[in-house]
Amino acid sequence: MSNVLLVTSSPRGSEGLSTRFASQLATRLAEQRPGTTLTIRDLAAAPLNHIGEAYVVGRAAPPDARTAAQAQAVQLAQSLVAELAAADVVVIGSAMINFGPPSSLKAWFDHVIWPGVTFRYAGHSVEGLLKGKKVYLVTASGGNFSQEPLAAWDYQSGYLKHLLSFIGLTDIEHLRVEGTAYGPEAAQAAIASADKALQALLEQAAR
Repeated sequence: MSNVLLVTSSPRGSEGLSTRFASQLATRLAEQRPGTTLTIRDLAAAPLNHIGEAYVVGRAAPPDARTAAQAQAVQLAQSLVAELAAADVVVIGSAMINFGPPSSLKAWFDHVIWPGVTFRYAGHSVEGLLKGKKVYLVTASGGNFSQEPLAAWDYQSGYLKHLLSFIGLTDIEHLRVEGTAYGPEAAQAAIASADKALQALLEQAAR
């Protein structure tokens, strides 16, 4: 049995292309393996609070010394980490907002990147502790940020890959849905190109 975790974050919800393609990919991947469990974390429908003092102080405090607010904040982070740790395959949808990922997705990472839990310091280096998982990163943008002159402004893709790698998630496939802001024909071409890329990823996963 396998577990697939789908994390979506587009403020447009199911209408967002990052959510649409990430959802299709996660569902199809789950269907390829009978008995697979699909867990959905929709950060647009159920946004997380941004981390605050209760979480930052609480996670470093002994469990029996935490205040009620600290215990609640830490418990939420623990549930998110457990959800991620249980997944064999992780599919993340991210719509570019002002050249970066949505703040809701940043909040998710802020909860799951936890020293001593999802990564540890090893001398002068860092070791990610969530290893052996396959990650599919689906990003959507109105411009063509995979090529110049906009590539230098893509603060979404590299940043998300860095965060994933930091906690040990280094086996990453990247599906881009881009160039949808240049008119109806360009949008249709972008969606068709993303459809082909999605099919290729599914065929690769089925081998």
